[in-house]
Amino acid sequence: MNIEFLHALDDIENEKDIPKEILLEAIETALVSAYKKDFGSKENVRVEIDPSSGDVTVYSRRKVVEEVDKDFFEINLEEAREIEEDVELGDAIEIEVTPENFGRIAAQTAKQVVMQRIREAERDVIYEHYKQKEGEFITGTIQRFHNEYILIDMGKTEALLPPSEQIPTENYNVGDRIKLYIVEVSSTNKGPRILVSRTHPGLLLRLFEIEIPEIYDGTVEIKAVAREAGKRSKVAVHSDNEDVDPVGACVGPRGSRVQAVVDQLDGEKIDIIAWKEDPAKLIANALNPAEVNKVILYEDKKVAEVIVPDFQLSLAIGKEGQNARLAAKLTGWKVDIKKQSEYLEAEESNEDVAEAETVAEKEEDLDEDQVAEDIVADKEEDDAIKIDNKSEEDVSKEKEET
Repeated sequence: MNIEFLHALDDIENEKDIPKEILLEAIETALVSAYKKDFGSKENVRVEIDPSSGDVTVYSRRKVVEEVDKDFFEINLEEAREIEEDVELGDAIEIEVTPENFGRIAAQTAKQVVMQRIREAERDVIYEHYKQKEGEFITGTIQRFHNEYILIDMGKTEALLPPSEQIPTENYNVGDRIKLYIVEVSSTNKGPRILVSRTHPGLLLRLFEIEIPEIYDGTVEIKAVAREAGKRSKVAVHSDNEDVDPVGACVGPRGSRVQAVVDQLDGEKIDIIAWKEDPAKLIANALNPAEVNKVILYEDKKVAEVIVPDFQLSLAIGKEGQNARLAAKLTGWKVDIKKQSEYLEAEESNEDVAEAETVAEKEEDLDEDQVAEDIVADKEEDDAIKIDNKSEEDVSKEKEET
């Protein structure tokens, strides 16, 4: 190696942010392997590169002995003292074993190592860059298709959009620019693996942050999101500022703000509701646009019984149960929807049962009273008989005395 090569390492350090010392260390390690491979050596060697001149030197470490049995691992005391005067038996000493044509091998190996380190460094930079963006929103271009996977061009690297993260109703074409949510970034031997999504609820949240300033600055907070990608979503919003209508802020003038989000999600319908701390009120809001008459909570089972007008039942449940399903996801409660007429019939039936039970209890009480009266009457009759018997005995006794 020469001075020009060292200058090239300086340029790489400045441009790629790879320390020159790390590059030299990697080259030295690679040269040890190259020396052993090309010269069939198994000895314990060390390669040293002079950082100022670029000279490469190979050293072999050998043990000082009286008689040499292993040429590449041992050296006799006399030869050792020609190198170091104060060496003793049993000591280890390094001797130079640099081959004559090792410069060519060194230059070739160094070039390969440097290129490999540059690739690794670039992968590390890309990995760190996107690792910090996990859970964030990005824009990419559809580059190509591989089986059912879509490869997204991110500029310096590619992202992977798997089938499970694609919106079923969307059509994807090469060259289309699409907005994506970074789900996961992992490191592999081939570089960073960036997994992106079009179906993740986080994408909806990030789009709202972009389109609605009140959400971006924190005036309005998104408390919960439930989504069935490509079909319908529900978003619960809240504001601590009494002067701000959170739902109105998200909808925008004539629905312009929410429509901007809908357009970026291939026409996916979005219901924006007001967040409530009271679960009953939140559940009633979550079933919007259906009208709710009553919500009965069974907290031990985390079940909510929702009563709606008969003509609102299908609207409350939604197509294939979608509205009720999203409401359950949004609130965290299992939602059981019933018609008003069914609820009233059940109430009347319960009242009839309760009334029947009351009548039965009263009849049972009357029977018990009658039994008590009969017992008292029987007792009084027995007492009367006893008195009559006693009177007859007294009369007989009086006659005897007379």
